[in-house]
Amino acid sequence: MNDALSVLYHETNDFLHVPFEIAQVDVSETLSPNWALTFHKSYVSKNKPLIIKNGCTGFSAYGKWSIDYFKNKLSDKLITVAVTPNGYADGIANYDGDYFVLPEEKTMKMAEFLDTLEHPKKNYVCYIQKQNSNLHDFPEISKDIGNGFKWATEAFGEEPDNINFWMGDLRAITSMHKDPYENIYCVIDGYKDFILISPTDLPYVPYKEYPIAKFENVSPTSFEMKKESSVCSSNTIKWIPVDPLDEESMNAYPKFDKARKYVIRVEKGDVLYLPSLWFHHVRQSHGCIAVNFWYDMDFDIKYCYYRMLQQLCKQNI
Repeated sequence: MNDALSVLYHETNDFLHVPFEIAQVDVSETLSPNWALTFHKSYVSKNKPLIIKNGCTGFSAYGKWSIDYFKNKLSDKLITVAVTPNGYADGIANYDGDYFVLPEEKTMKMAEFLDTLEHPKKNYVCYIQKQNSNLHDFPEISKDIGNGFKWATEAFGEEPDNINFWMGDLRAITSMHKDPYENIYCVIDGYKDFILISPTDLPYVPYKEYPIAKFENVSPTSFEMKKESSVCSSNTIKWIPVDPLDEESMNAYPKFDKARKYVIRVEKGDVLYLPSLWFHHVRQSHGCIAVNFWYDMDFDIKYCYYRMLQQLCKQNI
């Protein structure tokens, strides 16, 4: 088994990870009439990430969306905000044992949310991160994004399944995970820092099973954690236990060191194509604003091979 996984590691090193960097193109290349075909052939079909520099500067939102703009435009609007004491919504936390902990979801006015960004409180981290095509909850500003990218819809052969709006605190961190979506991620203001790992490095990305819990905000800056049997159909979830920002966590999973990690910054106005099943960990600048388009992945032969790799990894534990 180890010999087979070693072959995969070295073959992907030769054919996928040379040079060891994420490709970049300028937005001018996306203006070509053949860009959708080029994008699909060179990146989507090969499951390779891409940064498009200045890729979303054509959106009306670029240069417009900001804390001040939202104060004027959306001040009294009721929104759903993920609130945690540590910034990890949907992540691992230890409270008399390790749990996968969901955030408390609070309804508040946009003005209150923006105030938490301008005047951060200890042990109280807010993040707009509801992943249910929540841009539709903001009809006042969704026109600033328009219909997204025609080339992406042509390349994937369908309209996006979800369009999500993200805005939050510097302390808000998205723990390492993967999604069954093709992801077009647009940074409107600020920047996002990603750590990316190819799905071919799954053998070096640990998973553990955790009971599910949820943060509960019991006072202005105090939280309790309650076990959440009502949130999911299952009482447990498999999640990645390692935090690439925490040395103690890294030392606890030495095999994770072998996973090839791409550390990138997606700047204001840039677009990241994040292929399906790529592991990613995300941080951001304070008050960063982003929008992403999720397209359903193709469950083709690549997915079948990935499922086989999952089973091999289970047998190799």
